[in-house]
Amino acid sequence: MRNLLLLLFFVINFNIFSQELNCQVIINSDLVDQTNQKIFKTLEVSLREFVNSNSWTDTDFLSNERITCSFILNLTNYNADLFEGTLQILSQRPIFMSDYDSPIINFLDKDIKFKYEEYQPLFYSSEAFESNLTSIFSFYIYLILGLDADTYSLFGGQAYIEQAQKIVNLSQQGGKGWNQNESNRNRFWLIDAIGSNSYKEYRQTLYNYHRKGMDFLTDDPLNAKKEVMLSFTLLEKLYVRRPNALPLQIFFDAKSQEIVDIFSSGPKVDFENTFILLNKVAPFFAPKWKQINY
Repeated sequence: MRNLLLLLFFVINFNIFSQELNCQVIINSDLVDQTNQKIFKTLEVSLREFVNSNSWTDTDFLSNERITCSFILNLTNYNADLFEGTLQILSQRPIFMSDYDSPIINFLDKDIKFKYEEYQPLFYSSEAFESNLTSIFSFYIYLILGLDADTYSLFGGQAYIEQAQKIVNLSQQGGKGWNQNESNRNRFWLIDAIGSNSYKEYRQTLYNYHRKGMDFLTDDPLNAKKEVMLSFTLLEKLYVRRPNALPLQIFFDAKSQEIVDIFSSGPKVDFENTFILLNKVAPFFAPKWKQINY
């Protein structure tokens, strides 16, 4: 009987993970003049293990609840143990009653520079700076967790956003990308904007757009589209106050093609005012908005 109970316990818990991410890690070293490519593959495997096997929260995730994401590290320079390049961060979340995944993050970090020796163990500490490499990836992991949670409940990712802010504070010695005196699109300013009450409409939009709109696109597409359109009025409020706000760029970098697809198919809505609004708050995507067949 005892063995049977143990077996049932393991069967019931087989699909429960403390790990939160189902993340692809890709390293592109095509631009690096290096005959021995083995170190890049070793780094790729180590980072994949670091991202997917660590427990980043206290929440248990079922295997089908793990957040789908990607890190694409494009190396531009490698010398001894010093790596430089760019990092593309992508994440998405499933839409209810569909097999569609909606993009949440599509961000390019151009300030990637770190040291790594082959087979070096990768550790994360919530209380101390371990290395620039692990700090960069940990920072984006908590950003992914935070914004994903925001799409399910209003400001639901606050604890994760605060952890990302903490990583920035701990990583001031890490070099380029962490300091407020550098690019206005680096990690410091990214989390400063997302975590600031001055840009709260961005996170409110994430919730309204997904939970009130996209999640009903299969069941009630007409009203779902109306909710998505209504969510854009929050971004208009942000634009009026901060026309060059980084979160506006972040939102539309991820969502522009999806918006085109949503409003070019299915039941028609009165889109004219929304078309004008989109061109106002995201003029850099004007060619995209012209593709919308409404």
